[in-house]
Parts: sequence; C-alpha cells; structure tokens
Amino acid sequence: MYNLADFSYQLPPDLIAHAPSSQRDHCRLLVFRRATGTWSHHYFYELPQILQELAVDLVLVRNNSRVIPARIWGQKTTGGRVEVLLTRQLASDAHQQTWSVISRPGLKTGQSLTFPPSSLTAVCRSADTGYERTLAFQATFREFTQFLQEYGQTPIPPYIHSPASERQLRVDYQTVYASVPGSVAAPTAGLHFTPELTQILQEKGVEFIDVTLHVGLGTFLTVKTDDIRQHHMHTEYYSIDETNLARLRAARRRGAHLLAIGTTATRTLESVADQLDSPATSLSGDTNIFLYPPARFRLTDHLLTNFHLSESTLLMLVSAFASAPPSYHHFHDFASSPLGHAYQDAIANRYRFFSFGDAMLII
Repeated sequence: MYNLADFSYQLPPDLIAHAPSSQRDHCRLLVFRRATGTWSHHYFYELPQILQELAVDLVLVRNNSRVIPARIWGQKTTGGRVEVLLTRQLASDAHQQTWSVISRPGLKTGQSLTFPPSSLTAVCRSADTGYERTLAFQATFREFTQFLQEYGQTPIPPYIHSPASERQLRVDYQTVYASVPGSVAAPTAGLHFTPELTQILQEKGVEFIDVTLHVGLGTFLTVKTDDIRQHHMHTEYYSIDETNLARLRAARRRGAHLLAIGTTATRTLESVADQLDSPATSLSGDTNIFLYPPARFRLTDHLLTNFHLSESTLLMLVSAFASAPPSYHHFHDFASSPLGHAYQDAIANRYRFFSFGDAMLII
C-alpha cells in the first residue's frame, strides 16, 4: 500500500472539467459513508439537508487563502523569455520581495531578469533547491502586488484548457470567501459555495471557522518516487488567527464535529493538532505534513473535497481519510477500496473531475 501504483486509476479525458458549473452550488455531490463503505448521489445545493441529517454540532473549517496571479513572464539579459511561477513568498522587505519560483527555462544563481513593459527587475539568488529557484524582486510590496495584478496570470492547472478570459478566471478560480492573498492554486473544494448557501447553513446553526494555508508545491507537486514514503513534501505556510483559534478550541471542548472544506483545511487542522492545547493565542508556521494510509486524523471528523488526480498526494490523503475510523476497511490499494469503487461509480455516472469538477463529502 506504499507503492505509487497502488493509488492509480483510469479516467476518461472527457470527464476533466475545464470550467466550473454555471451555478457553483449546482455541481454534483457524492456522499461517501465510511462506516458502511457505501455512497449516494446528490447535488451540492442539498448540502444543508445532508449535514442536518448528521444530527451533530457541526463546524465547517475553510481555507480563506486567496489565489494570486502568480504566473509572470520575464526576460533574460540575453533576450530569452522566461516563464516564472511564484510558489512561495520567503521574505518581504522595504524594497525587495523574495519568492521561491519555478522557471522555464531554468535560471542560474546571479542571473538577472527584467519584466517588460514594467520596470520590475529580479535577481536569482539561489538555484540549488531542486525544482525551485529563489528570486529577489526589486520592488516594494505595494509595487510588486500592483505588478501582479496588472501583468500576472491566474495559474490554473495544466490539465485545464479554459477559453475564459483572465478577468473571468480570477473570479472562477477563487472561493467566494477568499480573503488572504498568497496561494498559487485554489483550495478547490470551496469553489462550490455561494453566499446564499453559506447563509442557509448558518441559519441552520452551522458555524464557520477560517484558517489559512497558502497552497504551493506541497499540494500540487507530483509524486516521482515508487515508494510514496520517499516523497518529499514541500512546506506551505499556514496560520490561524486569535479569533478563529479561540473558536476552534471552543468547538473541540464542546464536542463539535469539524468538517474540513478541502484537503488544505484538513492539512492545516492536522498540522496544529499538537498545538491546540498550547498557551499560544494564534498559530502559524510551515507544514510539510503528508497524510497517506494508514494516517491518523486527530481533528478532522468529516471532509468535503473534489475528485483528485491519479497517483497524487491528494488522492492519498482522501484514501487515508476514507479508510480511517469509523471505516471498517483496511486500505490495501485504491482500486479495491470502497473509495476506489465510489470513484468508478462516479466515472460511470459521468461526474466531472478535478479542480473545476464535482464534489465528494466523506462522513
């Protein structure tokens, strides 16, 4: 169960969603029940009724990170064009913004870039970190943010071929509650929520808690090792502010169930499990937590997620969660697992897959 091939499945290419549902909450929703290994088919707008049937004090934990237009284009002093994907902010000084990036083609230490037609320049400070390079942009935080808004593009996944304009993508590839800029990929389970659906849930007594995890390479980098235990998870920054941490602690004290909206909210919760009883009034740091079977989940009681890529760390996480108590099933491989069977049924019923696709609730 530690072999990469154990997390493989075949998906017809025409089931990859290249655009969101015309109405966010009208996507389909597969509800998977761990205790029985069974599932049922619904629509996302039915979520309030489905959650009410759980008959528990329920708190939804959502990742409020906001996607930035992180794909930019620079030019070498020799004239060659360079595509740069920002992956993680390292530092912000008065006149310099330092980021980890992926570039195509690669960059060498000391190499300079310009970003016409703007006056922005950058220097490669380090080129010895595997996939990533360190770029120091010569700009204030405000100038750099303005540059991204004007010249950057939304970094949608390479398997999505969207005809939408950049202006539309900045709406489509963003949750309605995104508020803290910093992600280079959307926490996509949250894309299905609308303000109206959120209000209905709140009126039914469902509480929302916001956490922040800036999505980067740790979430979307592919696994290259045959033994998944050898995969190196890159770090991603998380934070929970004072108000939301107090509410999270209060929820756990009263025995509320935590439903994580997405794998990034799950990884944040599980990253802070050891710190929940600490004297800290807020929490922040870097996490490279890697959850795969038979991982233990200490804070996450339920999980709302999308349908994930074959052999991805996200598929490994949901496989671990689906086979964790109250599941009766000991995970051997994805194909033979109840979750794998649910995926095959979703394929047979022509669910839409991946970032803009349909949703799954694991309870």
